[in-house]
Amino acid sequence: MTNRSLTHRRTRRSWTTAVPLLTGAALLAGCQGPGGWTSDAPRSAREAVRVLPADGARGVPAGRRIEVRVPDGRLERVEVTRAGDTGSEPVPGRLTPDGLGWRSAGTPLALASRYTVEAVAVDGQGRRTARHTSFTTYVPAHRLVGFFRPEHRSTVGTGMIVSFDFNRPVRDRAAVERALSVTARPAVRIAPHWFGDRRLDFRPRAPWQPGTEVTMALRLRDVRAAPGVYGIQHKTVRFRIGRDRTSVVDAAAHTMTVRSAGRPVATLPVTAGDQDNPTYNGRMVILERHPMTRMDGGTVGFGGEYDIPDVPHALRLTTSGTFLHGNYWASRNTFGAANTSHGCVGLRDEQGGSPDTPAGWFYRTSLVGDIVEVVRSRETTVAPDNGLGGWNMPWSAWLRGSAVR
Repeated sequence: MTNRSLTHRRTRRSWTTAVPLLTGAALLAGCQGPGGWTSDAPRSAREAVRVLPADGARGVPAGRRIEVRVPDGRLERVEVTRAGDTGSEPVPGRLTPDGLGWRSAGTPLALASRYTVEAVAVDGQGRRTARHTSFTTYVPAHRLVGFFRPEHRSTVGTGMIVSFDFNRPVRDRAAVERALSVTARPAVRIAPHWFGDRRLDFRPRAPWQPGTEVTMALRLRDVRAAPGVYGIQHKTVRFRIGRDRTSVVDAAAHTMTVRSAGRPVATLPVTAGDQDNPTYNGRMVILERHPMTRMDGGTVGFGGEYDIPDVPHALRLTTSGTFLHGNYWASRNTFGAANTSHGCVGLRDEQGGSPDTPAGWFYRTSLVGDIVEVVRSRETTVAPDNGLGGWNMPWSAWLRGSAVR
């Protein structure tokens, strides 16, 4: 096996569908090993974790149950949450006596809701495979729902951009925009920007100040979004900005400098995208944190070329598949010396994920909303709608994205 990092598909799809606000939707990563390298896990482990409803499903009937199954081995952990008005609400469930299945219990699925499933399975050889999926349930006909991030009562990094994703196309963007407000204490100007007719983002001119309290007011109930389509939400969401941390990946120097409140606290050796598949330049925002994730080429157009079930300390940076993650398969002298991936950024780690490695430390101390900036790469700048890439758009251009003049 060569010492090349997991890679990601260089897709250019914009983030205008469910992903921005369905936190975790389509979370199988877009990274692979070199030359079509595949995991040595048996086929049953690589295909192991089956989740119903399927990842990314929309309009799931409210009466359904959630099921997780593996063909052999056992389910080690299953966590299911519903994004509710007061934050993430756990969904109860039970393992089957043989350990091969899990089924939700109690109340059936709720209407107009987003559910997230985290599952880890162990095969007969003790090897783990992880699965992370999400789906949304049925929204009554002619009703508009805005799925949003971040979650209520969360603490996030200074780069967090408020993002709404709508279940239906919005024709009267001005009416919907007026029904949504984002305010801060201490006060700062916050402006909206539309990406297509389903996504609306809000951000200040510069990253937030630590300690800022942000309030999102959704007053969509009975707002006409399109002919015959009306909003149903009336809620208030609050979150807090945590400490200030920004990391800069220098792709040419193979390093990542971590700064806290502007002061460097660590310089870590990395391996970034190689010459043929360089990492995106520009400011990206940590979207999701996964102690372990499965990276499946089938989710990003590589078919069955690879399927790695146990990538540790994975931080998603773009919707198209860029991750900053732990790498246990490359030799130590790769980090800080060579760019060997197809777009992801790798930090040294151990199989299973060690808290004492560079990847473990960075993961443990990171927040959703932290900024990771890549410089001196051969690739173009990440698109503003690929993940939360809006910091790469000039403020004047951002202001032109409002529907309210």
